[in-house]
Amino acid sequence: MITASLYIVICTARNRLRLRLRRLREPRYLFGAIAAGAYFYFTVFARIRGGRMARARRQNATPLMAGATAAALQGSGPGLAAIAMFVLAGLAWVFPAGSGLLDFTPAETDLLMPAPITRRQLLLHRMIRSQIGLFFASVMPAILVPSASALSRVRLAMAIWLVLVTAKIYFTGVTLTRTRLASALGGDRWAAWTPVAVLLGAIGIVASSMWRTFDGNTLDGPADLLKHLGRVATTGTAGIVLFPFVALVRPIFAPWPGPFLAALLPAAAVLASIIVWVLRSDEGFEEATAASAARRAAAGSRSVTAAPVARRVAWTLAPRGRAEGIFLWKNAIQMLRETTGGMLARYLVPLVLVSVSAGTALMAGNRARGTAMTLCSLAVGLAAFAVMLGPQVLRIDLRDDLRHLELMKTWPLDPSAVIRGEMLWSGIVLTGVAWLAIVCAMILSAAGFPRLSLVWRLSGSMAAMVIAPALVFAQLTVHNAAAVLFPAWVPLGHSRPRGLDAMGQRLILFGAVVLTLVFMMTPGVLAGAVLWIAFQRFMGAAVVIPAAIACLGIVAIEVIAASEALGPAFEMMDIAAVERAE
Repeated sequence: MITASLYIVICTARNRLRLRLRRLREPRYLFGAIAAGAYFYFTVFARIRGGRMARARRQNATPLMAGATAAALQGSGPGLAAIAMFVLAGLAWVFPAGSGLLDFTPAETDLLMPAPITRRQLLLHRMIRSQIGLFFASVMPAILVPSASALSRVRLAMAIWLVLVTAKIYFTGVTLTRTRLASALGGDRWAAWTPVAVLLGAIGIVASSMWRTFDGNTLDGPADLLKHLGRVATTGTAGIVLFPFVALVRPIFAPWPGPFLAALLPAAAVLASIIVWVLRSDEGFEEATAASAARRAAAGSRSVTAAPVARRVAWTLAPRGRAEGIFLWKNAIQMLRETTGGMLARYLVPLVLVSVSAGTALMAGNRARGTAMTLCSLAVGLAAFAVMLGPQVLRIDLRDDLRHLELMKTWPLDPSAVIRGEMLWSGIVLTGVAWLAIVCAMILSAAGFPRLSLVWRLSGSMAAMVIAPALVFAQLTVHNAAAVLFPAWVPLGHSRPRGLDAMGQRLILFGAVVLTLVFMMTPGVLAGAVLWIAFQRFMGAAVVIPAAIACLGIVAIEVIAASEALGPAFEMMDIAAVERAE
């Protein structure tokens, strides 16, 4: 069976490569492949050729992180990564998602299921089939990570591959065990409770060790926090419990060659033990695969024939009003009705974490000064993510509705109003996230920015809140303009094409978004600079607020003008230009 699985994997990879090469005949795929190839050359291969100069520069350069924090992170790396893996291993039992290894293709279902092979052989086949995706998933970080040695990249790829393979097979074991827990056979159910009991005992041991370590101790910044966490993961009873996780991630941090080769043996032993556990848990194989197939069929039928489950909402659409309000209401209701528990966690968990952390830091007072500094940095990072990358992640706008372009073009609406309305809900959501993060950062700003006066901190926070919607709506305008002008380059809905050419297309679009954003923000920045020069002497730090308001006003005018200019282009869009998902 292993030989047959290897043959299937090789043939699949070869045919997929032929398909990728064949579609390079189309210019958009060819340009994307050229852009991706140039990116890899200049960011990876050219950097490898200049490895010696890069090493010399790194030796002479000033480190980006504080010395104590960098040293603590380097020394506690395996322990911190082990704790993260331990948390993920526990969460895998809570979230009800299924394992990808149990998602058999229609061809595998028709040809392999009736074949005279055992369940364990089918599991081995799926493990072998998954290696192509895991191989590329481990190679890409190794290629992109800053390094001067090709050998170090190979070492890192091998270490990441071990972690990814172990995690994927472990999650398959969790899925099979959950299925056995619901089994009607008492013996199977009691045998399935064994790993659950072991995990609960491990959680109790690690939690008690952390409580004893942090109870009554004052943290003196991020470096002290990292040292304490690393000590918990590698010493005492918790160190024994977390040893498999530490052994699994240690090759990522081990230098070449001796320590790395020595670290591979325990990591391989952990992987082998997980494989044995999964193969011995094959009693729930039929039920798990049937449940996975049912979920996939239900998801496919919902996406093709059925609408999302309707729920009552308090917001009803008024019979009269501007056309933009139609799409604002539609996208808001669509987001609310399609938001499941997992999607709700994706949107709200970061906000809740920042809010609770800010309140905890305030109640802790001076003892949490180092923690408050860290939380302030996290809040600033969340605000920056929402403003700079949020418009690319949240796609509840024209990029999602291109699937229904033939219906939208039949509506008697102003096309410019359609484009503006499509952007409103995404812009409001991202602006709200950014504002909440900025407020949390402002509350903690005394610890995060101790050298700035109170006036500067308040003025800077208010200016950031003013400028956030300008950056958000400017980017949404660019993304929706790309959907109108180049619909074949925009992935429909939540689909993400894979391949070197698709990566190149995303790089080209990202570069266009950055250049257009700079072009749109330049007039507003210049107007704010003029106000700064004219009134800084009289207003002091508060001058940044009217400067930000001037920038926001100019960007708003540009967004409205761009939507008006895109109206005729939307009217002339060809329905056939939108590439439908296969």
